[in-house]
Amino acid sequence: MAGSPSGGRHLALATWSLFVGLALLMMAGGLFSTLLGVRSEQRGLPTVVSSLISTSYYVGFLVGSVLTLRALGKVGHIRVYTALASLSAAATIAIGITDDASSWIVLRLVTGLCFAGLYVVAESWLNDLATNENRGRLLAVYGGLTVACFGIGQVLVSRFEPMAVTGFAVAAILTSLAVIPVALSEAAVAPGVESAERISLRELAQVVPTGVFSCLLVGMAHGALAGMAAIYATRVGLSPSLVGLFVALPSLGGMVLQWPISAASDDIDRRAVGAVAALGSAGTAALLLLDAPTKPMAYVLIALLGGLSYPLYSIVSAYTNDWIEPEHLSAAASQLMKLYGIGAIAGPLIVGGSMGVVGPTGFYWVLIVMHVLIAVFFCYRMLAWRAPLAKRPWSEVSLPGRAFYVPATIVALGLRTVRRRDRSARSAN
Repeated sequence: MAGSPSGGRHLALATWSLFVGLALLMMAGGLFSTLLGVRSEQRGLPTVVSSLISTSYYVGFLVGSVLTLRALGKVGHIRVYTALASLSAAATIAIGITDDASSWIVLRLVTGLCFAGLYVVAESWLNDLATNENRGRLLAVYGGLTVACFGIGQVLVSRFEPMAVTGFAVAAILTSLAVIPVALSEAAVAPGVESAERISLRELAQVVPTGVFSCLLVGMAHGALAGMAAIYATRVGLSPSLVGLFVALPSLGGMVLQWPISAASDDIDRRAVGAVAALGSAGTAALLLLDAPTKPMAYVLIALLGGLSYPLYSIVSAYTNDWIEPEHLSAAASQLMKLYGIGAIAGPLIVGGSMGVVGPTGFYWVLIVMHVLIAVFFCYRMLAWRAPLAKRPWSEVSLPGRAFYVPATIVALGLRTVRRRDRSARSAN
């Protein structure tokens, strides 16, 4: 069993090489994406062009999520992983040696294609090994590792001059090194090569409507946060080193809170945990509106914002895969990436428009609205599809689950009150 010591050892042996490779890839991604954001601001590019550069990454997400699923059924997880990592390294160094915004848009799309494909490979691989009892925790390790290493890469931006090629070359080297552990590990146990069972978005929405629509909203929120944080930080006057710190803190906060939030979602209705985390994100973004971006508290709050927001994707993914048949896991991972990419395309564009109207604070206003919408949708689905709040006896609920139980119960009690009012109103009519 996965929960036993031997099961845990099996999971460690089967996934260590994938996790090491992903760690290197995320460090490279955090480094070059932040360097590109700062470089575009130093070039004085208009907000709309900077937004398009960020958006093109998520357009690549859409393309990559579709192409990767087809490739997995033909050549398998490890070959697809190595091919995408190699292409990403080439695109990264190409970004560093060019100085043309239109070329950046195209190359950023290529990196988006590669990273979406790598996420599909990783998530379908992990979901093949997971069970409903440990899926949240396993995806928490994956999510925490990816956001933490992405944040480390963002911090490293202070070591490089954004207008020079050196930082991009280092990112390309890290990406190339990420191929080694996955390609050479004897212990890695990837899913077998077989024809992927297709599942359309409509079919997925019929089976798991909560996962489909919440993934779209989460993609919008994360696209806004990750895609425009460097633009916001540069625009309010932070130095390049502080920009690197500012954009890294949400990822580092996600690393700290990924495990407890995802572990809680294994013990309590994942929708309730997601609603609480989204409301916390909205509240934190509202507090950031009241504080100057240069004050120490702003750095604490932006880390908390990322810590509450970034685990939402793991919650959505785990909830979706709870309801999916094993033969559809790869197809479901691809569709989730597609939905996330569609949402993330809109996020930077919405922030760009908002910042153009109200100034830099438009960045936070969009994050507030997006996370409130996520919380409202989770609450709506709890009303539409009722389930016990706790999945197991209280004595078996983990410490993170118990910590979330109180706010989740408040949300559940509020929903019960709404139900009673609706029933009373229908009876009166």
